[in-house]
This record gives sequence, structure tokens and C-alpha cells, in this order.
Amino acid sequence: MFVTEGAAVTKTAYERRWLILFVILAAECMDLLDSTIVNVAAPAIHRSLHTSSTGLQWIVGGYALAISVGLMTGGRLGDVYGRRQMFILGAAGFTASSILCGVAPNTGLLITFRLLQGALGATMLPQGFGVIREVFGDESTQAFAIFGPVIGSAAVFGPIVGGALVDWNLGGSGWRLVFFVNAPIGVAAVIGAWRLLPKTKPVRDERLDLLGALLSCAASLCLVYPLIQGRELGWPAWTYLLMAASVVLYAAFGLQQRARSRADADPLVLPSIFTHRGYSAGLLVLLVFFSGMGGLLLTASVFFQLGEGFSPIHAGLSFVPMSAGMAVGAGLSGAILGPKFGRLVIQGGGLVTIAGWLLVIQQVHGAGNVSSVDVIPGLALAGIGMGLVVAPLFDVVLASVTDEETGSASGLLNAGQQLAGAIGVAVLGTIFFAALGHVGFHDAFERTLWVEIGSLAAMVGLSTLLPRYAREPGAETASATAEPASLQPANS
Repeated sequence: MFVTEGAAVTKTAYERRWLILFVILAAECMDLLDSTIVNVAAPAIHRSLHTSSTGLQWIVGGYALAISVGLMTGGRLGDVYGRRQMFILGAAGFTASSILCGVAPNTGLLITFRLLQGALGATMLPQGFGVIREVFGDESTQAFAIFGPVIGSAAVFGPIVGGALVDWNLGGSGWRLVFFVNAPIGVAAVIGAWRLLPKTKPVRDERLDLLGALLSCAASLCLVYPLIQGRELGWPAWTYLLMAASVVLYAAFGLQQRARSRADADPLVLPSIFTHRGYSAGLLVLLVFFSGMGGLLLTASVFFQLGEGFSPIHAGLSFVPMSAGMAVGAGLSGAILGPKFGRLVIQGGGLVTIAGWLLVIQQVHGAGNVSSVDVIPGLALAGIGMGLVVAPLFDVVLASVTDEETGSASGLLNAGQQLAGAIGVAVLGTIFFAALGHVGFHDAFERTLWVEIGSLAAMVGLSTLLPRYAREPGAETASATAEPASLQPANS
């Protein structure tokens, strides 16, 4: 049943396609919740397991690191062995590893299970988009349009749910409930996938690029590991050598992918995407932007709870203005501003975000106690700016590449987004916790915000190299200066 090889499939073959979409969304929400609620639970984990600041960085950033290094390989696994099989395997493993995180008796095992959870998430997540295109066909646009509101809602409610679960402390579970909550969602996703997802044959008959996967994994680990561990160990020489080695390994990965492409073997990443100036600059813009988002969520949560004495639910509610602002900014940018102004919206969003963080600094600097009300204007403004950037960013960057390169280019952007989260937790977390050894929570958080403001300013400068507008459907590759057809004169 549900074999799609060869001729086009009729709509009746997938009459339950909307139920399939619900299954895919459940898996996506599990990942997004795990990316947000753990930040709120971090102080509780610190108190319960006596976890060091470095351990907290690994618990939060290790998950993003594991997803980032596994995403491209995870997508290939679906091509080679079938998307249904890989989705079920990934969802079942993700659920099991979530339960293991919840029962972890110490920090070391919790970090191990979080890395496992991220690796299995990287197996599960890429399959969903392929399945949606497969079962919806020409209706794929309608299906993907639902993603934005659902995932946006998960981002808004994630910190609130995390705080509520920790405060609920059901049966003395405390922070463990933020992992156990994945169990019913995951079981439902596995059962739904088993019963509903089509049994399709693999779309490619090829071997995995194991050497490429190993090189990219080693390069990312050599970059993130010393950034997290260096402060605690006093920055010995080997930490700098590892970071230098990461550059060499990334270069080796690029050469290996180029050689594989010349040999007509399917590489993890098409080397040709880096010949486009706009794409290379866009990847840097994405790394800078999402690293700041990932690092600030952890440091702000620690500041609110350990510095200001907020309860977990209070801390979670404190993020609502930022999440709501992101929803507003993304809505404006995606529907109105982005198509009309293109990269100018990304630049303007960066400046708005800077203004928001400056307002937060104004409230934090020299203050005795900071309340949620004090930071509402700054967090809301920063959230609006983030939303303005996020909505058009991927489309504008992908306007640099050809249609044939879009799949590889978008896959690398998704992996880069996750890697940026891990780097942000490592860098901003290190700055914050290092400052705590010399100054109070207010000054440490303020220093972190100044670093984020500097990186956002660099992002705004880099974004001048992006294409001006996103490419319209069916259009040729956009140049860095071309305007979309809708904005060109009628006689052009």
C-alpha cells in the first residue's frame, strides 16, 4: 500500500494526509519544546544535580550540536532506507532518550542522553518535510503554511510550559517532567507514523557519505568543545589547538565534498553553493543571528531565576513579551514587509533587536532588583526585531543559489541554525559565567547583552552582501542586486 514509485499518486491514495501532517507536526513540536523548555529548567537542574555552569552549557548546547552534525546525514538516511522507516526509528529513539534524560541520576548521564536525543532528532526531523511533499503533492504549500503558526505557538508556550512543569513538581519530579512530557507525544507520533505514513521505496540507490559525515562532525566538535570546556580548565593550549583543528577539518570536509562531486557521487553538500557570494554571506548572517538567540535564552533564564529569584513559571512568563514580539515581527515581515523590501527588512530587524537589548540594559544597569514589568518593553522590541529577521532570512539567502542547489543549500542552512545555537550557548554562556566569578548577576548579564549587540551590528553589516529580494516561484537565480519581477517596470 502507498507505494509512490513511478506514476503520480491520486489524492484518494492519501485521503488521510491531514492526519499525517498532524503526526509530523507532533514530532516538530517535540524538538522545538526540547529546545526551549530546558533553558527554563536549567537552574532547577543545577540545584538538583549540583551541575556546574559548564554542565548546563552541555545540557543545552550539546542537544543543538548533535542535531546540527546529524541533520544532513539524517536526510540522506531517509533517501537511502526510506523516510517512513527513518521517521519511526527517529521518533521512537527520541522518545526513549527523552525518558532516559528524565531518569538520569547525574549530570554526566544527562549530557550523554541529551546528545543521544539530539542525534535521534536529526534522524527524525528531515523525514517530515519529504513525507509532506510526497503525500500532499500540489497541496504542499497549504500544508507548509500551517507550520508557521503551529511552530510559532510552540515557541511562545515552550518556556511557559517548561516553567509550569518544573513548578508543578508532580510526585517530586521537578525538572524531570520537562523530559517526561515527550513520552505521550512521542508514543502518539510513533503509532501515528506506523499506521499512517506511506510505505515508499527509497528514492536513491547509493551509499552514505560516511567520511563526509565524520569530517563535519569532528570539525563541529573541535569548535564547540573547547569553547564550553575552556573557561573551566583555564584555557590550556590544547583548547586553542582544537579550535584551529576545526578550521583544518572544515577545509578538509570542503575538499572531500568537492572530490566526491567531481566523481559523480552524491555529496552531503554541493560545493557549488559557496561560489555564490550571497549564500556564503547569508550563512554567516544566519550563524551570527541564531547564536545570539541560543545563548541569550540560557543566560536570561539563569539571570531571572538565580539572580533575581524568579520561580520557573515566573521566568517562563517573563519570556512571553519576546515570543509574542517575534510572532508579530514574523507576521509583518513574512506577509507584508519581506516581499516588498527584501534584505532591508533583515537589516532593519537587526537594528530593532539592538534597540530592544539596549532598553533591557537600561533597566538592568545599576538596578537593585529587576521585575518582569521592567523588561517587558525591551524584550518585546527585541522579539519584534528577531521576527522581522527570521521570516525572510532563509528565502532571501536561498535566492543566491540555483534551483538544483536549493535542496543542499537549505539543508546546510538548517544544520547551521542548530550549530549556531550550540556556539551561542558556548560563547555567551562562557562570557556570562566567567563574569559571575568577578561581578554580580546584573553586570554579568549586561556584559553578555553588549556582546550580543556587537554581533548583531556585525550581522547588519554582513547582510548588505545578501540578495536584495527573495526569488519568486519559477524565477531564475537572483543576483545580489536584481529586483523581483513584481517590482520591475512593466516594460523591462
